[in-house]
This record gives sequence, structure tokens and C-alpha cells, in this order.
Amino acid sequence: MNSEQDLELAAMLTQSDYRAGMVISSARLAKLYKLIQRIAPHNVTVLIQGESGSGKELIARALHQMGPHPHGPLVTLNCATLVGQLAEAQLFGHVKGAFTDARESSPGYFRAAQGGTLFLDEVGELPLELQPKILRAVENYEIQPVGSHLSSRVEVRLVTATNRDLRAMVAAGKFRRDLYHRLNMITVTTAPLRECRESIGPLAAHFINRGCAENGRTVTHLSRRAYRALIAHDWPGNVRELINAMRTAVLLTDDSRIDLEHLPALLAVSEDPRDDGADALRAPGRATTGLDAPHDTGKAPLNAIEIDAMTRSALLKSLLQTRGNRQQAAKILGISRQKLYRMLARYDLFEVGRPA
Repeated sequence: MNSEQDLELAAMLTQSDYRAGMVISSARLAKLYKLIQRIAPHNVTVLIQGESGSGKELIARALHQMGPHPHGPLVTLNCATLVGQLAEAQLFGHVKGAFTDARESSPGYFRAAQGGTLFLDEVGELPLELQPKILRAVENYEIQPVGSHLSSRVEVRLVTATNRDLRAMVAAGKFRRDLYHRLNMITVTTAPLRECRESIGPLAAHFINRGCAENGRTVTHLSRRAYRALIAHDWPGNVRELINAMRTAVLLTDDSRIDLEHLPALLAVSEDPRDDGADALRAPGRATTGLDAPHDTGKAPLNAIEIDAMTRSALLKSLLQTRGNRQQAAKILGISRQKLYRMLARYDLFEVGRPA
């Protein structure tokens, strides 16, 4: 049992608010939610940009729930699953006999979303030959099923998402410029989890509770070393990776607390302060930390405890000097902001300088 005091999940959850399926746990997320609130009631196309697993579908659901037709269908299509010559029929439907194996008519995704929202995920994967027809559907609210000579009108709100750089694709001729501008009426950008580390604790608590509800378990506490590991990890899979890690931890723990051994191996952080901390601060040209190695002083080299104390002192000094501004503190120390976050987690200083 770790001697450090565990963190109560209930207390961590008080740092967040739950609205429209979103956990609002930082000023950045509150600003994002305010933008969603502002644009949701209006029938404009929205492009959601962000890394894989960063909550793009969650935003699409919030736009639908707060939109003009929340009781209509929300239909989701991952454009990467569109299949060759059948892609047009998947999107716009087809009539019976339109092609081999078309034994009956099908409405397609656009008509399935009639009176609601169509969410096209991974829109950067749209085949180039289909893009003019998507443009027509968005601009004129008209689609033409495969095999039919008649067009039909659809009332659908279109929300798209991508983790690709559509502007670069436009420049490379891989995405139509006119469609890009039509889809990009309003852009909502999600931040990767590594840039919102203050949200990791409340999000983890929320997903632990969800995992408990799904599996009939009871977890009330998170150990401090597990918390430090969560904060220090860069989360390349973003929120999706965090959800999976917390679900796994809930299943692996035998009691009411989650500790480091219950987390995926990639999250294990060494307890040795020299691994990522003092060595980073003692790098050449970073004399502002006061931790540069002495030159020919005749003194014995610093031991791990002394390095630990000096590193912690330098971190505290930088936070006090900048009144908790992480970006400025990292600049003073001569390290990246990501490195600073990992060090703050390791030395249990993550909360220092943050508003109460």
C-alpha cells in the first residue's frame, strides 16, 4: 500500500461539469463548449478538426443534441468505409435493379438522416469523384439515387470531421476547393489530451465511474503515483486511449483504489528523478536553473537525493516566478512545456500555482 494519500474520485469530479455528454474540466474545454452552444442552433455546416481519439464524434453529438432538430436521427458514417463503385449508392441510395445484387431499393445515408444530422467522419477519405455530388447535396439539399432519373430533396444538417490537413489536400489536388469551403463554414478544433493535462484527472475519474457502472465494480480512490503516471503520459490515442486505460484499471483492481500496477505498462513512470528531470534541467546552456554541474570544484558528485531536492527547488522557483504560468516556467528552465508537465507530475507539483 502506498504511504502517500490517495486522491478521492468524488473530489476530482468536482473540478468538472458534465454537459451534453461532454466533461468540461478546463477553461479551454469551457471555451469550446461555449462555441458549440453558439453555433448548434443554426443550420450551418461544421467541420471538426483534431487528432484521432480527441472527441470529434462527441462534439458532433453535442451539436445534434443542441441543434434545431434534436429529436431527428443522428446518422454517422466513417468515409473510410465507403466501398469503390458502391460508395455513391451508400451515400445517396439506389433503386431496385440499379446494379448487380440491387434486389431492392435503399435510401442511403443522406435520406436516412432526413430531419436530423448526418455526421461524416474522416471526410478527408471521400473519393474525389464523389465530391461534386456531395457539394450538390449540401448546396441544393438534393440527392439523386443511383439508377434513378429523379432527384429528391433532403433536409439534413451536415457535420464533418477529419484528422487530416484538408487545406494541404486541396493544394495537392486531392480534395475539391469548393467543397472544402462549403464544409468549412465554421471550424471546431479539438485539442490533443497532452495539451490539456489539467483535464486528465477529472476525465479519468469520470471514465473510472463509467467503467464501474458498466462492470458492477466500486472504485473510490486513485493513488498519487497512478495520478502522476496519468499526467505524465502523452496520450497519443487521446481521450479514446484514456477511456480504455480506465476501463482496464477498473477490471484489474481487487479493491476500491486504482494504483500504478493497474494501469497499462506504457503508463508506468520511473520513480528515479534523474530519468527525465534533473538531466533535462542540467543540459548545456540552461544555467538559469542553477543546476549545472560544477567544474573542477573538487567536491564529490551530487547524489540522487541532492539532485532530487535541487530539481524540485528549481521547478518551484520557476512556478513562483511566473505565478504558475507553465509556458513561461518551461522557457525559464529551458525545456519544452511537455517535459515540464511530466516533471511536475513526477515531483507531485502539478497543482502548484494553479487557481484554487
